[in-house]
Amino acid sequence: MIRRMATQEHPIPQFPAGFLWGVSTSAHQIEGAAELREPSVWDAFTDVPGRVKDGSTAAVACDHYHRYREDVALLSGLGVGAYRFSLSWPRVNSPGGLDFYDRLVDELCAAGVRPVPTLFHWDLPVGLDWLERDTAARFAEYVSQVAERLGDRVHKWITLNEPAEHTLLGHALGTHAPGRQLLFDALPVAHHQLLAHGLAVRALRAAGVTDLGIANSHGPTWPASKEPADVEAAEFYDVLLNRLFADPVLLGEYPAGLGELMPGDVEADLKVIGEPVDWYGINYYAPTKVGAPQGEEIEFGGVTMPAELPFSVREIEGVPVTDFGWPVVPQALTELLTGFHERYGDRLPPVVITENGCSYEGVDDQDRIAYLDGHIRALHRAVEAGVDVRGYFVWSLLDNFEWAEGYARRFGLVHMDYDTLERTPKASYRWYRDMLRAQG
Repeated sequence: MIRRMATQEHPIPQFPAGFLWGVSTSAHQIEGAAELREPSVWDAFTDVPGRVKDGSTAAVACDHYHRYREDVALLSGLGVGAYRFSLSWPRVNSPGGLDFYDRLVDELCAAGVRPVPTLFHWDLPVGLDWLERDTAARFAEYVSQVAERLGDRVHKWITLNEPAEHTLLGHALGTHAPGRQLLFDALPVAHHQLLAHGLAVRALRAAGVTDLGIANSHGPTWPASKEPADVEAAEFYDVLLNRLFADPVLLGEYPAGLGELMPGDVEADLKVIGEPVDWYGINYYAPTKVGAPQGEEIEFGGVTMPAELPFSVREIEGVPVTDFGWPVVPQALTELLTGFHERYGDRLPPVVITENGCSYEGVDDQDRIAYLDGHIRALHRAVEAGVDVRGYFVWSLLDNFEWAEGYARRFGLVHMDYDTLERTPKASYRWYRDMLRAQG
């Protein structure tokens, strides 16, 4: 298996004027200060021994709650135009919780960095449940509260992050919080998150704020062979992980056969889910090679795939992989974006890459530089092909708590010493800074 990459030497082509460059984080992964907020489902999940591979929790994480000024200074030194962070719903529910985000937004604005908050990034308050329809309504109430407080300074919003992963890993396979293993009985979780998105869009528009999007994860699905069983399995996987979450938002409908599996008045709900967005966020990491089921449980990318699934995920051979074992295929980002452009046509609003990044060890992280270089070039090829892409966010600013992997995976442009909380910019930080300067 190929594990390493070579760097590119030629300058990255120029992107259109006004293109938005940024970095991303999420609240639970960096904030810490767990004692100053209500518990989330991730606190409950990590309290159970064996669920996080290194036994860690996010109680302290990067201590961003207390060190946010230091982190904003890193953003300013990097030269990004925007910072995508998330709000912790459990923190907002706590006394003084919104005060923290007030301070953060003020600090970002003073530094000339555009705040781009995500309103839900998996840390659901304990006591709420995405299996229950009422959670979507509760989410809209919380969104209204946040918009009233921050809407005078925040002018770009993201409703949800990766409802596909939160459904699959948290509720179908049980490897993420809340740790359920419902398999296809988890479909109501997908529907209620999508409904929450639509209700949030309405709540934000009612609050008078604009520039609204969602951050869905997507990647090309490649059949393991041309055999009909492999092609059919790949098509099923593509519907489940890509179209199940894009079609309702962009087309106002579910892929054929899925709507009848959803709870409630689906036709009425789709009118809410399909509320027009101003842009569409895509988190991209890698393509997936899929074939017919092989009759046995397999481990892939840190996730155990049960044998009873109607597909199996296969290794993509002959490409480099990250330290997480994820395949590195930059050209698949071009394929994904041009494919979206062809599938959705004028129903696809401008696109923003809301996450793209990789896990590598070390401060002299030449492999991360090569990864980012290759993917930004692939993004430019999509722009040249006619896809209206308006921005790109690296995941992530800081090494952080990587969910069920704990602190074993490092995605940051900045190295974290978890004992001292010292931040050390990596070679990739300097590379991204210089690339942004070259972009002007």
